[in-house]
Amino acid sequence: MSRTLHDFKALTLISAILLAVTTHCGASRAAPLETAVVAGGCFWCVEADFEKVEGVTEVISGYTGGRVKNPTYKQVSRGGTGHYEAVEITYDPDKVSYADLMRLFLRSVDATDAGGQFCDRGDSYRTAIFVSNPAEKASAEAAVAQAEQALGQKVVTPILPAGPFYEAEAYHQDYYKKDERILTRFGVKTKAEAYKRYRKGCGRDARVRQLWGDAAPFAGS
Repeated sequence: MSRTLHDFKALTLISAILLAVTTHCGASRAAPLETAVVAGGCFWCVEADFEKVEGVTEVISGYTGGRVKNPTYKQVSRGGTGHYEAVEITYDPDKVSYADLMRLFLRSVDATDAGGQFCDRGDSYRTAIFVSNPAEKASAEAAVAQAEQALGQKVVTPILPAGPFYEAEAYHQDYYKKDERILTRFGVKTKAEAYKRYRKGCGRDARVRQLWGDAAPFAGS
């Protein structure tokens, strides 16, 4: 066999191998990250809960569902803007599904309460699921139906069309794990310590455990 022919066959084999590797890598490329938006009362708590979920890459506290552009926390908490305290969950669909997130969400709130959540009352603390497409809507509806069947009670958490999501002020992000010290009615505490006292005092975990028992995924977070 001539050297030229031998080299040609070798190059052809290498090309075939490279093409196969490229095709395989392309077929197995990870799916792009996706987002889910939910409102579950205090966004510090919802953020803290979902940042513990495997497959979730980021959770941002913010505001959505209202009429005012770029609202502030003061405006939203005062009322009248129509906004909910909400979170935007970025997740890897290869590791956790939208359906899984909805199931976890409905078991982390009091979905039977239309007037707020736990000790936090008012429109901005209501629960809601915000959907961006028919697939999300169908998945959210199935999760609500399953929750109603499991609870034996009416779920009042609405499923609403997604709108603009406005990121909350920087001091709200990851509040539950910040070491910054602040003055509270319990004395000087870190924000993380203040968060834990607030969460317990507000009765969030106690009420979720009352509703869901061992099926409550985050109670005690």
